[in-house]
Amino acid sequence: MPSIRTVNDVAILDLGADENRFTPAWLDEFDQLLDWLLLDAPRALVTTGSGKFYSNGLDVDESQGSTELEAGYVHQVHRLFRRILTLPMPTVAAINGHAFGGGALLAMAHDYRVMREDRGYFCFPEVNIGIPFTPGMAALIQCKLDPRSARDAMLTGRRTGGVEAVQAGLIDAAVEAGSLMAQATALATAHVPEHHGTLGTVKSVMYAEALSALQLPHRQQGQELRLPS
Repeated sequence: MPSIRTVNDVAILDLGADENRFTPAWLDEFDQLLDWLLLDAPRALVTTGSGKFYSNGLDVDESQGSTELEAGYVHQVHRLFRRILTLPMPTVAAINGHAFGGGALLAMAHDYRVMREDRGYFCFPEVNIGIPFTPGMAALIQCKLDPRSARDAMLTGRRTGGVEAVQAGLIDAAVEAGSLMAQATALATAHVPEHHGTLGTVKSVMYAEALSALQLPHRQQGQELRLPS
């Protein structure tokens, strides 16, 4: 389960030591930690894992092929992405290992991404496991990547290591394992704003389209998408 600590006024949110999949209980705990974070108001946030995975994403059985996601569950996942996307402080994903699917999307919701150069893959495997992107998930990727990088990442399901992920524009840096947290913390604190609230507002404006898409009600495959009037 996720946990949080503060080091030199930077919040370190550890996603866990397992696959860190998005179970409902895991999502609830993460949500509560974000509530605490906003009360404590540290200078910045760094998220990481403490095992082989940063996060293996959605809590689904990928061996069963095409999967329909339950609307309430999608709402819970989208809420997490929205909250990270607009936090009123600099945020960095320190990707310690594999980041697949929802885990890669969680990293995308951060302001910056730093990855180990020697271990772990960054991947959007949706086309290979039968789970289409929701409009909100697609919009989240597309608001952070240039069109070519988004196309290649979303249509191929390709796994990329740290160095290749930098070249593909998916992450900002690939570093030695021993310096991952130091580099992520340095990046998170490089431009701490005078007014955190304004930073949150700027993010809300920058990512307005993605935030709107992440608030759409989930529809099953084949259903007509009806936008709110």
